[in-house]
Amino acid sequence: MKALWTEPRVTFQGRFWQLEGAAMEPKPFQKPHPPIWFGANHPAALRRAVRHGDGFFGAGSTTTAQFAEQVPIVRAALAEAGRDPATFPIAKRVYIAVDDDAGRARRRVAASLIELYGDFGRSLEPVAVTGPPDACVEGVREVADAGAELILFTSFFDEAEQMERLAAEVVPNLY
Repeated sequence: MKALWTEPRVTFQGRFWQLEGAAMEPKPFQKPHPPIWFGANHPAALRRAVRHGDGFFGAGSTTTAQFAEQVPIVRAALAEAGRDPATFPIAKRVYIAVDDDAGRARRRVAASLIELYGDFGRSLEPVAVTGPPDACVEGVREVADAGAELILFTSFFDEAEQMERLAAEVVPNLY
């Protein structure tokens, strides 16, 4: 991709893809190319993200505890590669539901995860941050304390209301 984004013509002979004099136009506005973010779970994949990427994005389907185990591996790989951690952001996607009724929030997120991921979604309820604003603040702080410099909030229902509640009742209390 980097070659296609930066060179006029590309010839590439890979295991799965082959290109002969391929061009891609228009070129990206960002120079030399857009940042490449990697998501990964296995330690070897986390190290590969550091070798080839510009940032790491923890999956919404991983728990905060799993993410907290991934971050030190990424940081160690950055140190081994002699890369400045300030130039390699670490982010995490957080499934979130702000609701004064904690049980209702949990049930609605659980149903949404099953709808999104099928049977695999049944095991994902523990990954979500749900409940009243104070519980959501605590859950998001845990993600930040685990190493997330950027957090992508993903709500599954009542999106406008959820964004309003996040903006008014959660985000201001994170600082």
